[in-house]
Amino acid sequence: MKIKKEDLIWGLLRLSLGWIFFWAFLDKLFGLGFSTKLGKGWLEGVSPTYGFLKFGAKGIFSAPIQSLAGNPLVDWLFMLGLFFIGISLILGIFVKLSSYAGIIILFLMWLSLFPSTNNPFLDKHLVYLILMCGFIVFNAGNYIGLGKWWSRNSLVSKYPILK
Repeated sequence: MKIKKEDLIWGLLRLSLGWIFFWAFLDKLFGLGFSTKLGKGWLEGVSPTYGFLKFGAKGIFSAPIQSLAGNPLVDWLFMLGLFFIGISLILGIFVKLSSYAGIIILFLMWLSLFPSTNNPFLDKHLVYLILMCGFIVFNAGNYIGLGKWWSRNSLVSKYPILK
């Protein structure tokens, strides 16, 4: 069976964005020295959201967003979100559900920086958000992943949001 070019592109985009989310999870969990300093991972007791929320959030919504810095519930939700979205997109299962979760996280991150210093409206968070909308519309889990197999599950057939 020959794969169409657009299917290949959607599959590669899904895998790429999945890796971005999963890598962020790993870096924040272990403090690998990329966006999270060495030894400053969540496993060492450092909040994965504190730095961004307290010092990175700028703009008109920064005060309420900064008040969430260091909140354990926010940390757990953020880390579980990064893990779920990353693994889901990499495997091609639960792509719709994880894309909706990703849209929410990305929108909140965009909102925390609004207006952006580089561009008053468009930044990478909105571009990734638009890609996630494409994953939903074009069933991107079906390409280069387990999505077609997953779609045949009776539970997924009954509840398409699980696709």
